[in-house]
Parts: sequence; structure tokens; C-alpha cells
Amino acid sequence: MEGLESRSEEMKASEAARTVEQLLAFALRQGMIGPLDICSARNALLEELGLSEPWNGQAGEAGENSESSRSNESGESGESSRSVPKEPVELLNVLLDYAWENGRLEANTVTYRDLLDAKLMGFLMPRPSEVARNFRETADQQGIDSATDQFYRLCIDSNYIRMDRIRKNDYWLAPTPYGDMEITINLSKPEKDPVEIARLRTMKHSSYPQCLLCVENVGYAGRLDHPARQNLRVLPLTIDGETWYFQYSPYVYYNEHCIILNEKHVPMQISERTFRRLFDYIQQMPHYFVGSNADLPIVGGSILNHDHFQGGRHKFPMELAPVERCFKAASVPDVSIGIVQWPMSVVRLSGRSREDVLKLADQVLASWRAYSDPAADILSATVQSDVTVPHNTVTPIARFNAAGEYELDLVLRNNRTSEEHPDGIFHPHEHLHHIKKENIGLIEVMGLAVLPGRLQEELSGIARYLTGEESWDGADGLVTGHPLHKHAAWISELVSPSGASLTRQAAAGLLEQEVGIKFSQVLEDAGVFKRDEPGQAAFDRFLGSVGFALACE
Repeated sequence: MEGLESRSEEMKASEAARTVEQLLAFALRQGMIGPLDICSARNALLEELGLSEPWNGQAGEAGENSESSRSNESGESGESSRSVPKEPVELLNVLLDYAWENGRLEANTVTYRDLLDAKLMGFLMPRPSEVARNFRETADQQGIDSATDQFYRLCIDSNYIRMDRIRKNDYWLAPTPYGDMEITINLSKPEKDPVEIARLRTMKHSSYPQCLLCVENVGYAGRLDHPARQNLRVLPLTIDGETWYFQYSPYVYYNEHCIILNEKHVPMQISERTFRRLFDYIQQMPHYFVGSNADLPIVGGSILNHDHFQGGRHKFPMELAPVERCFKAASVPDVSIGIVQWPMSVVRLSGRSREDVLKLADQVLASWRAYSDPAADILSATVQSDVTVPHNTVTPIARFNAAGEYELDLVLRNNRTSEEHPDGIFHPHEHLHHIKKENIGLIEVMGLAVLPGRLQEELSGIARYLTGEESWDGADGLVTGHPLHKHAAWISELVSPSGASLTRQAAAGLLEQEVGIKFSQVLEDAGVFKRDEPGQAAFDRFLGSVGFALACE
């Protein structure tokens, strides 16, 4: 028996060593490493996994003969291309399983596995300076589009962007009065294991890096409460005379979802400099849009303590929405000013002259910061405990439009709360919390809903009532604590016209459409000037106060 067990251990080690060769072949094929890097990378991987030697390619041990799979004398990985997958995930899973079985992992949880897989891929990454140099050379020789394509591919190949998890997200387009909204149910971020949660309580707190956006994350080993980033690379940019960094989001919500972060750990702040920075960025990357979350709680993003923007190569529903009323500024007649046909309150500025657009943007921001209209429930500030608390800000989005003009959308935001709406007057109201309760940030402002993962199973449960697979006994039949209790009133509205006799396909289609309608209502709640006649009249009053005159309807 001891001989069999020993043989089994040898087989496992041989399989792991062969997988190392496949991973090296993958990295070589994808251009992450060169032939001269093979020996160094192999040795680092073997050491980390506790493997004493590389795979010897003995026939029968791993399903390949020694001639086709053995590493050659020059140090290059000799794995045949047939045995090398298109992505590294399945190879990493083999190595992580081996690491767990051989005591190289503290626990076999998603977080601990993620910490190790980032470390393994880190051995296959080019140095940050090399990545930056390659990016600039490609941009100079082939154009900025090719440079971002190449960098994006590296981030996917390195498993920094987890495409295997991102593909799990549900995604669909839903028709609404404002055009097709993009809906995604976020399933890509794994939940913490109970074992990890318990260990977190006893962990010593660390303030390094200061946040998830700090440049010091590059190469960081990570810990239970902070992801590993050995496979992260960032690119330096000069924006408005300052150093910023460009990276991709590890959980991309849309094509080439990127983050542009300040070199310094400074709070988010929307000012006239913000608009200049956004335009500086699109001048360097004209094929991308870029925007900023607002700088106040409730209406801002999840990380307000580090100034950053988000961008990418994607046309959001808001960008496609038309202007429904035009205005003019006598001082800058060549800039088009418009109210966008959108559930939130959006002022669109576009023109050939960068400085002219910036001038009007500064004017809108300054006016909005100080603007109050009690009839529309808008107060620019309130006094709380003898402190004046500001409430008005904007969510700005910059791009070059189809005409090649500078275009800036300014989404007006207000974060005031009330007894009726303690989560925010201009925030999803309580009757919509069963679909969306979280803050409305930049991505959702533009028409892409990022909905909680719980909805996938809940919508499946609701569909069973619509098809008659489960009997609907009315809202009172769903007691408090039932997973669908929060949806009870909505289910009643849906079951009544359908008669609980839909096909599964029809039920799924109806729910997708209705979720889209709910999301458009979420955005209407977040809009400071409502879409009714009094609300739009109030919007016109504000633009009049800025000095803009109505030019067309």
C-alpha cells in the first residue's frame, strides 16, 4: 500500500509539473514572457508549489509522449500547442488543487486560492517599466487603439481580469421609454467564506496600501481583506500636469472598463480641474469615454477617498439618447447646450473648442453648487449641528462625439435626505429597493444597471409563479423571511395579467423587460428635475439662471 500511495504522490507531482510547463507555454505564446525568461519563471513556480524538479516528460504520466512535451535544451517550454488552453484558468485550478493537497494553501477557499493564483501569474508578468515601454512603443508605431488592445489582452491573459467569472454575469437589453437599458446581474465577485470571515475578526489591521486604488497595489501580495495584485500592471499618464495611472478593472462591467487614478491618495473632488483632466485624458485616448463619480456621499461612488475616473470603449444608452431641448449662451455661441432625453437630469455641452466647452462647464457647476429651488425640493445646502453641508454636485462624462467635437455630459446630483426618504430624496425610493437599493454611480447613471446577484435566483422563483409551476396565493402567502417576500406586490402585478400561464421563455422575457422598466424608474428617482411638466419647467429655470436661453424644443 505504501508503494501505491508513493506512486500516487509521484503521479500528482508529475501532473502538477507538467501543468507548470503548459502554463509556461501559455505565457510564452501570449507574449507575457520570452524564451530567456522560461528558466527563471519555471524555477519560481516550482519553488512556490514545492515541486523538486520540472516534468521529465515520461510517457504515460500525463497523456503526452516525451518527445512532444519535454522542455528543450534552450530553456523554452516544449509543450505542444494542442495541450495549451486559450486561457490560464484551468491550468491554475490544477496547480491550486495540488497546492491545497500538499499544504501550500492555508485553506481551500476562493480567497486563499485567489491569493496564490495571483502570485503564480506574477511570476509570468513583465516588469511594470517594460509594460509601460511596450505600450508607448506600440502607441507610437501602431496607434493608441492597438496599444490599449495589447494591454487589455495582457490583463486578461494574466488572469487579473477574471473572464471566467465575468461570463457568469447575466446581461440583457431592456426596452424603456428612454431607449434600451443595459441590465447586468453581478455574479462575478465571490462571496467571503464563513471561515475567512471568522479569521478576519482576529487579523491585525493594516493600512497598506491605503485603498484598492493606490498605485502601491502593483505587485502587492494581498491578504484576506485585500486582494493580491502581483499580476496588476498600470500605465503612467500625465493629466493636467500631474501623474495619474491607467489600469483596467478586474471585474469589467463593459468593454475595456478602465480606471484612471490619481498618483496621490486624495479625496474625490469635482471642480473645474476635473473637467480639464477629463478632456486631457480623451485627447490621449480619443477612442475611449471617461467620467467621474460624484464627490458626495449617497450620489457618489464606493471609493470617495481616492480621486479617480472610469472609462472604456463602450457606448452607453445615455450617450445614444437625443437632446430634447436646445439652449444657447450669448457669451459662447459656438457651443451646443441641450437637455438630454433621459430619466436623470443631464446637461450636454458640445463644441469644437475645448476651452469654450470648459468655460460653460465651469459656469454650470458653479451655478448648480449654489442653486436652490424649494418648489422642486432642491436645496444647495443645509445647516446641520452649526455646520453648512453642501448637497449639489455633478457626475461628469466626457467623450468625442460622432462629429469629432468635445462633448461633456453633466448629470446634476443632490444628496439631501428627508424623513420620507432617509436614504436620499434623489435616490431609489423604497418601493424599488427590492430591485435596487444601492447608490446610483457613474455606470448606472449612463444606463447600465449593476444589480445584486441575489436577483438571479429570485427572478427564477418569480418565473415559476408566472408559468403556474407554483401556485400564487396572493401577496399574503409570502410571509416575512421568504426569499421573495420583498417582491410580493410586484409578483401580484405580474401574475394578474398573465394569468400564471406563460411559457418559461415568455416568463423570462417578461421579467427582463419589467426589470428594465424598474431600472428606468430607479433613474427617474435619482433625477433632480422630474420628467413631468413642473419638473421640466424647473429644469429650464435652472438653465436660465446659468445664463442660457432656450433655442429650440
